[in-house]
Amino acid sequence: MQRTLFGGLLAAVCVFFPVGAGSLETSAGLRAQPMQFDWQRQRASDRCGNDCRSLVFASGMITADTPRRFEIFAGKHDIEGATIVLDSDGGSVRGALALGRLIRQFGLSTTVGRRSGRGSTGAARGLSVSPASCESMCAFVMLGGVHRDVPPDSRVLVHQIWLGDRRDDAVAASYTAEDLVLVQRDIGHIVRYTADMGGGLELIELALRIPPWEPMRVLSREELKRAGLALGAEQGEPSTQAVLTPVSTGWEDRGGRAKDRGWSLVEGLGAAPMLARRHPLTYEGERIGSFDLILGCGDVAGRYALTYVERRTERNGAARSPVVDQVRLWIGKSNLTMRIRSSKAKRGRGHVETVATTALSSPLVRGLAGAKSRFVAVRARSAGQPATMIRVGNSGFAEHFGEFEAVCRDQSRPRLNAHAQLDQ
Repeated sequence: MQRTLFGGLLAAVCVFFPVGAGSLETSAGLRAQPMQFDWQRQRASDRCGNDCRSLVFASGMITADTPRRFEIFAGKHDIEGATIVLDSDGGSVRGALALGRLIRQFGLSTTVGRRSGRGSTGAARGLSVSPASCESMCAFVMLGGVHRDVPPDSRVLVHQIWLGDRRDDAVAASYTAEDLVLVQRDIGHIVRYTADMGGGLELIELALRIPPWEPMRVLSREELKRAGLALGAEQGEPSTQAVLTPVSTGWEDRGGRAKDRGWSLVEGLGAAPMLARRHPLTYEGERIGSFDLILGCGDVAGRYALTYVERRTERNGAARSPVVDQVRLWIGKSNLTMRIRSSKAKRGRGHVETVATTALSSPLVRGLAGAKSRFVAVRARSAGQPATMIRVGNSGFAEHFGEFEAVCRDQSRPRLNAHAQLDQ
């Protein structure tokens, strides 16, 4: 089974960390394909003077076959002293480590970017490099370079290693002892590789913080330097990110719902059933609370009501509670801002409870029941704390949606407040 270090929230990350609509759209097709290599040599006419370089543009997903393809490519081109220009979403763990070792074996340098400008292969005219992203396992490929550089407008993003076939809904998935052995073995390979390449162990620590339901972590200039990815990077400013205290919260045993990790059909009190899902609220892997997504029937045919209920821990010694002032929702290509009904500290419970609602159309909800939309992404912004961004998969949604939809279709009266029902 292949293990990958994937950015599970790719669509959402593109929203929150844009590299420019034009550049993202242009390179999206190449990045989704297995990695391709394109050799280009700058000429004096490109105004590079004595700094003219041989560039190898490497764009696309890293697969188990990528190292072999690169060896064949290297045998056909004069890549001595070349710089590998990376533009990749990551991919295979072992493929990436083997590619990085080949780059070191050939004595090549690495950077992040993609080709822009026009020119023929081997003698490009007006050749220039545009900003790009090196994500997940691509960061470890970067370590293979004898010289490494990340241009100011390019980014390196990291994420946990995870089983590739269970990244879409990691919380609801099942895992065996063999799965854990395989993942930990690959982590061991990454640790050994990082040490061999002279990289900083902080790169591994940062990557292993971020679970698959959070956006990938963008490395700061200071972190790039400490990780050994930008050997010439200037010292950055000290981090000013807030420190979040983990909180232990769990499902209450309400009608068998406690043990369900996916979407479940919840019996309302005096109203139609609802589809509900509980998920941990985390920031860089630290649990800071939990939240529920509750889908109820709307008061108009063809409409549904979605309620977001969050419980976020209060920070010890903080001057003010972490009140949430914005909740945004992504389903497929739709982007909605939810209406916050309340956000306030619950006395004696040590957390702030936030309730937000929005109406959803039938086609949007139906997309979650099929292959069109595999997850819901929720971003909550709290004053004085970093925003959280969580992806919630659709496990169990299709299983219960038919019954839920039929009940809603037969109901004609307005639905009671979903949050109030769950608090009974």
